[in-house]
Amino acid sequence: MAFLDSIRGMFGPVRVARNEYAVSAPPTTYSVHPLTERQSKEVLKLNQRCFRNGENYTKHTFAYLFNEPRSISYQIATANGEMAAFTFVLLNPDGAAHLTTIGVAPEHRRRGLAAKLLSHLDEVLRVKGVSTIVLELRVSNLPAKRLYTDSGYSLINRLKNYYSDGEDCFLMVKSLV
Repeated sequence: MAFLDSIRGMFGPVRVARNEYAVSAPPTTYSVHPLTERQSKEVLKLNQRCFRNGENYTKHTFAYLFNEPRSISYQIATANGEMAAFTFVLLNPDGAAHLTTIGVAPEHRRRGLAAKLLSHLDEVLRVKGVSTIVLELRVSNLPAKRLYTDSGYSLINRLKNYYSDGEDCFLMVKSLV
């Protein structure tokens, strides 16, 4: 069965059962670090835990993101080196960037890690001369909408049937100048 799951993972999102009620991790300190391709298996596993079936990226998507020269990625690690959160951004030649994904381990949620990653990205992107960052967000994801709004993003459009299950998305943007 594991063999079949590994083959399925090559062609589409891996189907995983999600426990919606994660036990909170013990208190720790966190630090932001670049994410490298050496951590691709770890980020793939965390991605599967962070997102519902059909929303999680495949290993091929991560391989692309790790090898795309316009991609930058970061992780938040615990004091013992465990990956607690990650993000990927694609830089566009027009001075804009696209936040492709951000995920926080269920047991590390509600500790401000996503906001910490967003703040770190803002600093990095400003140094790189990026003026605008955009993202797409499921309309049903109200906690993330609140996070992005609190981080300075503005809702600019609603895209109908954006996701594979037919759900709409919000297009959000933030000026970095």
